[in-house]
Amino acid sequence: MNIDTIVNEQFKGKTFAELVNAPLSALRGIGEQQASALADTLGVNTIGELAGLQVVNYAIAIKALAGCEGVTSKEQAEETLLDDAVEMTFPASDPISVDAGITRIEVAPDMVDAGRDHQHASAIEANQEQAGGAGAAGQFPTGGKR
Repeated sequence: MNIDTIVNEQFKGKTFAELVNAPLSALRGIGEQQASALADTLGVNTIGELAGLQVVNYAIAIKALAGCEGVTSKEQAEETLLDDAVEMTFPASDPISVDAGITRIEVAPDMVDAGRDHQHASAIEANQEQAGGAGAAGQFPTGGKR
């Protein structure tokens, strides 16, 4: 920051050591009337005295820490409502929502046992031959399984 941008014209080019002992009116935005009011109410006459006020340090600390503060009660309530809405939409009992890294399914879906059906294919063909080739290719006799 260019210090000349925050001090009045007559204090431009001064060192920090000189500015710390300068009157409050050296700061841009503080006129003689405001400097006099600060001297009367807070008992400060220089920039250094203003910076050294305990209440100024408290104010600076509060402002700095406000950005680091945790969530407010309002933000906590909003977060809870959002969590409840998500839970209603995707219940935790849903195994997919509990763990996206599922590698196997505990209960297999109902499906035809291809290994057993394939093993009976020769029996079906034998039945077709005994019936005198009654079924055309790709068709099964009555009562047969496809």
